[in-house]
Amino acid sequence: MASTSASLVQKSFKYDVFLSFRGEDTRKNFVDHLYHALHQKGIITYKDDEKIQKGERISEQLIRSIKDSRFHIIVFSKNYASSSWCLEELVKIIECQKTKEQTAYPIFFDVEPTEVRHQSGAFGKAFAEHEKVNDVGRWRNALKEAAGLAGMELKTTFNGHEAKCIQQIVQEISLKLYFTNSSIDGKLVGMETRVRSVVSSLETGSEDVHLIGIKGIGGGGKSTLARAVFDLTSVWFEGVSFVENVREVSKGSSTGLKKLQKQVLKDVLADRNIDVTSVSDGKNKMKRMMPGRKALVVLDDVDDIEQLDALAGELTWFKPGSRIVITTRDQQVLVAHGVSIIHDVNLLSDVEALRLFSRYAFKKDIPNQGYEELSRKVVHYAAGLPLTIKVLGSHLCGRSEPEWVDTIERLKTIPEDQTLKRLEISYKVLEDDQKEIFLDVVCMMKYNKKEDAIRILDSCGYHAKIGLGVLEQKSLITISDYGILGFHDRIEEMGWNIVRCLHPNEPSRHSRLWIKEEIEDILVKELVSFKFI
Repeated sequence: MASTSASLVQKSFKYDVFLSFRGEDTRKNFVDHLYHALHQKGIITYKDDEKIQKGERISEQLIRSIKDSRFHIIVFSKNYASSSWCLEELVKIIECQKTKEQTAYPIFFDVEPTEVRHQSGAFGKAFAEHEKVNDVGRWRNALKEAAGLAGMELKTTFNGHEAKCIQQIVQEISLKLYFTNSSIDGKLVGMETRVRSVVSSLETGSEDVHLIGIKGIGGGGKSTLARAVFDLTSVWFEGVSFVENVREVSKGSSTGLKKLQKQVLKDVLADRNIDVTSVSDGKNKMKRMMPGRKALVVLDDVDDIEQLDALAGELTWFKPGSRIVITTRDQQVLVAHGVSIIHDVNLLSDVEALRLFSRYAFKKDIPNQGYEELSRKVVHYAAGLPLTIKVLGSHLCGRSEPEWVDTIERLKTIPEDQTLKRLEISYKVLEDDQKEIFLDVVCMMKYNKKEDAIRILDSCGYHAKIGLGVLEQKSLITISDYGILGFHDRIEEMGWNIVRCLHPNEPSRHSRLWIKEEIEDILVKELVSFKFI
């Protein structure tokens, strides 16, 4: 059995945030604004003058509230240490911090961390008074620990602008809460850093309209990342729309684009009666109606510039402060539409991959005893690709050890089908000569220098430089800073599968050969045949 810390069972809390502060310093200014900013974002916050019930002893209720809060924001101000009650709160907060389920977040309002840590300045004066009547050792230790925690110093953050600091605090707490509350579903392992990066690029304090791109291979986590950003930040906008499967829905006719335009308009404007008669009508309606609400729009799985022209044609269609997030496999689509902020989705590390796999296979963060090595073999096969990890984890959940072994052996010769189908989408949209270049590179040119590959491919009549550029833009290959060709293991597997699929058991009929034993066998047979003739 896994320990409690390794399981997905989490303690529930009554409050998201507990505010600890000195009322006479900050109650009517900084703390008041912070409380309302947290409340507006749906963050359940305890603030003593908002929650104290008449007839209750303050000490008991506050202690319960500290225990019942996931995060504790401590606002250190000049007179914080003069209050023995604030210091008792702090002692309890630091005790809760050590459980690892709760987090304290210090804000140094008009004091410096060194004053708190060493009890100097205003804190030193306060302690000179306390020491006359109290045993202050616990308070000093609590202040030292709190001063060493990651937090924020007002005067060094946004040059002391309180509104911007509050916005930063709310964003940070929102992120922490989102990942804490969402981690149980298993989907967001390894995503926190990625989400932070995208959220940061949203620049929610800016009144410009921003386009943000998310690029990566199929099954690499683009949609999961976009959905996490959407779920986290949607409360910051007046209207929101998450448009799934843009490529699939819009394929083949204008009917799909009309449907997507209608969805964006209905979602953002909260009007179910809007109709769109043509793509041109949809553009006109968006241009006329969308500027009325600050919007967050996610366009997921875009593969053609016409889709962006129809759904986000001009920045002027949107109210200042709006954000449009676009996911795609093809960087050129983003570049052609003028998207300057583009995030590459990095695949999962070995540690992240094992944790994600365990959540699907074992419903906890680590493998069951006796399955550690088997799990590592499955994760090694997936090579950091989230879709493959999830599919295999779900497939193996509850199965016996022999079934695990059989699955791992099968993967050595028979690829995991669901992932390959997702990856082949990028291959199928290539021009014929680009497909040939891709298969040549995947089957025979891994780790070759780009210049060598271009020379070889050009000699075969291809426009290799352009072709390799297209493959890189579509996330099918990578070219390192040193000019070395590479690609994901599952991309390689997909290419091999394409070559073999017409004649799976007849290597002599394959268009390309890359396995030494097969090449030798075919050459020997050809030589024998030649001698016989």
